[in-house]
Amino acid sequence: MSQAINLAQLAEQIAQLAAAVAEQARKPDPPMPIRQLPQRTLLTVEEAAEYLGIGRTTAFKLIENGELQSVTIGRLRRVPVSAADEYAASLVEQQRKSA
Repeated sequence: MSQAINLAQLAEQIAQLAAAVAEQARKPDPPMPIRQLPQRTLLTVEEAAEYLGIGRTTAFKLIENGELQSVTIGRLRRVPVSAADEYAASLVEQQRKSA
């Protein structure tokens, strides 16, 4: 009879544990804090291409032709955001003059 009582107690404890786990699962996780990154000054060529709405190959050609300024840091090539903005402004100016 004591074994039946122990099994009943064990079953009750398991049921309580299952209820506690189910209750915890229903609670939403607290939101993760979003880390704000500082605004970047230099972009990869791919990022600059995306920023300008052009393809990667076109961005490399613009750099090679000197139309889009870039800098090298070690073996890395980066495009200043200001250079991308200047290139876009020059396109607008060219179109305005030709219209």
